[in-house]
Amino acid sequence: MAKKSKKKAPATVNSNGQKVVTSNRKAFHDYFIDDEVEAGIQLRGSEIKSIRAGNVNLRDAYARIENGELWLVGGHISPYMQSGEYYNHEPDRPRKLLVHRKQIDYMQKQQEAAGFTLVPLRLKLVRGKAKVDIGIAKGKKLYDKRQSLAERDAKRQMERALKSRV
Repeated sequence: MAKKSKKKAPATVNSNGQKVVTSNRKAFHDYFIDDEVEAGIQLRGSEIKSIRAGNVNLRDAYARIENGELWLVGGHISPYMQSGEYYNHEPDRPRKLLVHRKQIDYMQKQQEAAGFTLVPLRLKLVRGKAKVDIGIAKGKKLYDKRQSLAERDAKRQMERALKSRV
């Protein structure tokens, strides 16, 4: 008899062949995204295994510049279940993001001058390496959120009407 294998949901793959592990949909709802920067992330051994398994949450995470370095704070990477307790990592520890000095300087100027904040948008695997897209974002007001919800609902209704006509 053939053994039945458990199939996972298909991974979301970009047009560039990058596997998107998780996306921070709350960031797109709460902020206007002005610019994006791709950053590498400094991980421990069991963390990359958890990321490949999809056990990541970026909902309450943010990025911060400290002493000329970029850090991801509040990102949760669950412990890898197949490794022992001794070899596992702390799930909520701050993680260093790897970007060029010019990019850090640009982000710091934007943060100080225009009142932007740094928000992680998505975590993806590019050729086996974990990358985080950091958005330089400005917070939305309540009426902006309502307006974007109304626009999205109107777009859905138009698509439904076009679909039903065909």
